[in-house]
Amino acid sequence: MGKKRIIQKSEADTLREKAELEALAKGTVKSTSRTALTGRAYIRATYNNTIITFTDDKGNVMVTSSAGALGFKGPKKATPFAAAKVVEFLAQKTQKGGLRELQVFVKGIGAGRESAIRALATNGFDLLSIKDTTPIPHNGPKLKKPRRV
Repeated sequence: MGKKRIIQKSEADTLREKAELEALAKGTVKSTSRTALTGRAYIRATYNNTIITFTDDKGNVMVTSSAGALGFKGPKKATPFAAAKVVEFLAQKTQKGGLRELQVFVKGIGAGRESAIRALATNGFDLLSIKDTTPIPHNGPKLKKPRRV
């Protein structure tokens, strides 16, 4: 296994890390991308989960969450109710940032896709556009060779 290296930090490094963690806990650290008025919402609805991400217009992630992160387990993660709860959670997080107008991009064929869009509208977001980006095979897989008897 070899020798294990032990990295020792100086007091200045530990104090700086502690100050950064305290600032993050208080919420005093803010980035400029979190104050965007318009942005994008990416909804990925699979058979197993619903993942929603809010970004600014450039594509920098502001907040993201999923049904599994909110405590839903098993098949309940892919339900329309869980998708609506994820949108409510993200709406509370972005309330201070001022995000109001969204372009929505939906991917996947899960049960939570339509309820997530409805929940965006009911939580006070103005939906500028809705685009379906689900990948569609244009020719399908290669066929099997014919059986020789």
